[in-house]
Amino acid sequence: MERQSNREGIKGMLNPTRYGIERVAYWLQRLTGLGLLFYLIGHVIETSAIVNGKVAWDNMLELTQTTEGHIILILVIGMSAYHTANGIRVMLGHGGIGVGKPGTPDYPYKAASLNYKQRASIWISIALAIIAMLYGAGVLFGD
Repeated sequence: MERQSNREGIKGMLNPTRYGIERVAYWLQRLTGLGLLFYLIGHVIETSAIVNGKVAWDNMLELTQTTEGHIILILVIGMSAYHTANGIRVMLGHGGIGVGKPGTPDYPYKAASLNYKQRASIWISIALAIIAMLYGAGVLFGD
């Protein structure tokens, strides 16, 4: 009988518990990138309302001054902070900074690139995003 354990397909690929925090960082990077792309498109549409005059501009700005608008901005702040910090971690890793020396490829092979420095950097990226979101919430919802 053929072994089926590695044939999970998309369900296995999306499973964050299978590969640990590295998989979570991978998916957060992709999702925040898409979220920032959608925000960019929405921001261009919002900003282009100024060409229709002051009344159209003021009406568009009213949409952003709601609770829902503030929540969206807080999410954008978090996405920007995480995507930037994690992107810097990935770029430094591609340059060989913080990944460690390669070991001998003895089974079971443990990649030196997934060391404590990389894992700590992922958690720092998440923490920075949370701090930025809390600060943004304080500014947007503060008195």
